[in-house]
Amino acid sequence: MTSPSSATGPDVRVLGVRHHGPGSARSVRAELEAFCPDVVLVEGPADADPLVPLITGEGTQPPLALMAHVVDEPRRSVFWPFAVFSPEWQALDWATSAGVPVRFCDLPAALLLAPPAGEAAEEAGPEEQDDSAAEEEVPPVRTDPLAVLARAAGYDDPERWWDDVVESRTEGSPFPAVAEAMAALREEAPPAASVAEALHERRREAHMRTVLRRALKEGHQRVAVVCGAWHAPALGAGGARLGPASADAELLRGMPKARVALTWVPWTHGRLAASSGYGAGVVSPGWYHHLFTAPDRPVTRWLAAVAGVLREEDLPVSSASVIEAVRLAESLAVLRGRPLAGLEEVTEATRAALVDGQDHLLDLVVRRLVVGEALGVAPPDAPTTPLEADLRRTARSLRLKPDAAEKVLVLDLRTPNDLARSRLLHRLQLLGAPWGRPARGEGRSLGTFKEAWSLAWRPELAVELVEASVWGTAVEPAAVGRAEELAGEPSATLPVLTSLVETCLLADLSGALPRVLAALDARAAADGDVAHLLAALPPLVRALRYGDVRGTAAPQLGAVADALTVRACAGLAAAVRGVDDDAAGALRDLLDGFDAALRLRAGSSGGGSGGGDGGGADGVRRWTATARSLAARTDVHGLLTGRLARLLLDAGDLDADQVGARLSLALTPGTPPGEGARWVEGFLSGGGAVLAHDEALLALVDSWLSRLDTSAFLDVLPLLRRTFGSFSPTERRDVGRRVRRGPHAEAAGAEEPVDTALADPVLDTVLLLLGATR
Repeated sequence: MTSPSSATGPDVRVLGVRHHGPGSARSVRAELEAFCPDVVLVEGPADADPLVPLITGEGTQPPLALMAHVVDEPRRSVFWPFAVFSPEWQALDWATSAGVPVRFCDLPAALLLAPPAGEAAEEAGPEEQDDSAAEEEVPPVRTDPLAVLARAAGYDDPERWWDDVVESRTEGSPFPAVAEAMAALREEAPPAASVAEALHERRREAHMRTVLRRALKEGHQRVAVVCGAWHAPALGAGGARLGPASADAELLRGMPKARVALTWVPWTHGRLAASSGYGAGVVSPGWYHHLFTAPDRPVTRWLAAVAGVLREEDLPVSSASVIEAVRLAESLAVLRGRPLAGLEEVTEATRAALVDGQDHLLDLVVRRLVVGEALGVAPPDAPTTPLEADLRRTARSLRLKPDAAEKVLVLDLRTPNDLARSRLLHRLQLLGAPWGRPARGEGRSLGTFKEAWSLAWRPELAVELVEASVWGTAVEPAAVGRAEELAGEPSATLPVLTSLVETCLLADLSGALPRVLAALDARAAADGDVAHLLAALPPLVRALRYGDVRGTAAPQLGAVADALTVRACAGLAAAVRGVDDDAAGALRDLLDGFDAALRLRAGSSGGGSGGGDGGGADGVRRWTATARSLAARTDVHGLLTGRLARLLLDAGDLDADQVGARLSLALTPGTPPGEGARWVEGFLSGGGAVLAHDEALLALVDSWLSRLDTSAFLDVLPLLRRTFGSFSPTERRDVGRRVRRGPHAEAAGAEEPVDTALADPVLDTVLLLLGATR
C-alpha cells in the first residue's frame, strides 16, 4: 500500500473499507494509531472540509449525517450518514483528536447536486447523479465484488463471507488482502450498471486522486486514505500507479455546479437500515454498533441485552436461559465453520432459548436491538437555518426532547406548557415539517381538554425545515406565512379552507385568521358543490366547539357555519338524485359528519347560535326536516335513505315503529333485492347494536333474507358481508344468538339452557366460600 514513486518517497497507505463495517472501523483505528499519518483523506464530499472540526463540539454524538442541499431548492438534497462503527467516522475522530489534518476527497456536493447539462433539475443522490458527457463508451457491466470473492471462498452469501473474514477479525490488518482482491476483480469487469454510472465512478476516483496528489505536493510524507474497498486500487493500493494528473483533470473539466449549503444533522440507526428511505445498506445497525463497542465476549453481552429487553416487557427470562442461548449460538457457529457466532446464530439462539419460538417477541428484539433507534446529536456550532434554531430553542423551553423512538405524548390543554406544546406541533404540521402526528384512534378517551400526539424525530426534518424557511425565520411567523399562502391559492376548495381555519385556531395563528377567513367567506359564497358544503362544516364546528378550551375562538365563524348549513340543506335534494354506488358511499360519509357536527354545535350552544337561523338548534331543525323529506323518497339511492333513517332514529326524530315501516317497505317482495340490501347497508353501517336490541327490526331483516331465492341471495351477499363485517365481534355474537333463539324468544322469557352438571361444582365452591350448604 506504499506509493510506488520511490523507496524513500512519501508513504501512502490506502485503507479499503466496507462502509459502516465495525471490523473495518476497528482496523482503520488500529492502522492509524500504528501508522501515525501526517494527513488523513476520507471518502466524502470535498466541500464539507470546513465542517470536520465541528465534530469535536461538546455533546456531539453519532449517528450523524452530512447533509447538502441546493440553496434555492432544498428538496434537492443528499446525505452521507456516519455511525460510530463507520470506518470514515473513526478516521475523522482519530484525526481531530490527534490534531492531524483531515480532508474529504470525493466529488464535492456542488457537483453531485448539479443538474445534468441540458436537463431539468431533479433530486439526485451520490449514487444517482448522471452527466451529459456520459456518451463515452464504457462497458455497462454490473458485478458485485463481494459476491465474486464469496463464491471463490465457497460462500453463497457475500455478506456472510465479508463478516467472517473482515468484520469478525480482532487481530491483524485486512487491508493488503482486500486491496489485492479488489485489484484482481477490477481487471475482470467494472461494476457499472450503465454508461453514465461508469463515468460517474471514474470521475469520483479522478477527484480522489487529485486530492491525494495535492496532499503529496504540499509536502505530506505519511498519507492515509480511507475509502471504499472497490476504489482502493484506483488510489495506488497494491502497488498500482496513480496515472497522469492531466487525464484526471480532463475528466473533471466542465462539470456543472450548484450552489449548495452543507451541515451536520442528527441521524438514526433506523435510517441506516437498508429498508429506510435514506438507507445506507446496513440491515442490522444495532448489531454492528454492538460488535464495535463490545469486542470482548460480544455474543454473551448481546444475549444478555436481549434478556434485558424481554424483561422490560415483564417476560420471565432466567440466567440459565441466557447461558443456554450463548452455548447454542456458539455451537451453531462451530458447526457452520464460522470464527464467531454472527447475527444469524444469535437470532436462532434467541428464538429457541429465550422467546420459545414466538415471532412477535423476536420482532420486538429486532426492533429494539438489531436495528435500534439511537438518535445522534449534531455539533452545537453546525450551521442551521434561523427556523431550525428557533425550533430548537422553543423545544428546549417546552421540555420537548427529540427522540427517534415513537412515543405517545398526552397533552393537558389546561396547562400553559402543554398548550404551548400543542400549538408548536400543529404549526409544524402546517409547515410540512411534522415532528409527530395526532394520535387519533389510539383507543384513548381524552375528552375536551386533552390531546394525544405520536412523536418521533426524523432526520428528514432538517430538509423540511430548510424548505419551510421561505415562509419565515421563526416557527410562528413561518406558519402564519404558510397559512396565508394556502388561503390565497386559487385551487383552495371550501373544505380545504375550513380545515385551514381549524388549523389556525389549533396552532394559535391569529395573524393569519383575517386573510384565511376572508378567503373562506369568498369561497363559501361562490361554491355551489353540496359535497364541499357538507365537508366544510365539521372543521368549523370543531373550531367553534373547542376554541374556548385553547383561548383561540373566532366568533365570526358562527355566521359562516350558519350559511353553510342553510345552503347544504337547500342543495341536498338535487345532489342525491341519480347517484351511483360510489357517489352514494361518499355522500353517506359526508352526511354522517354533517349530522354529527350540527348536533355537536347544538349541544354546545344551548339552543341557538345567536348569529342566524342556521346555527345551533335552528340548524338541527332545518337539517331534520331535510333528512325526513329525503328519507321518504323512492328516487334516492337506498344507501342514502337507509342512512338518513338511521341518523333520524339515533337522534330520536323517528321512533322504532316508523323505522320498521320504512324498513318493511324497502324489503317488500316488489323491491329489487339489491336495492333492499343497499338500504340495510346504509341503515346498519357503523354498528349493529340496533339489530341486537330491536327484535322487530331483526325479525324484518331475518324474514327478508329467508325468503330470498338462491340467485338473489348470491347477488346481495357481497353487500351483506360488507355490512355485517363492519359490526364489532360482540354485536355479531349478540345478533347471531338472537337469531338462533328464534322470534319473540326474549319476550317469552326464553333463556339459554343451563348445563347443571357443569354448574354444580361452581355452585358448591361458592357456597363453601360463603360458609353455606345446599
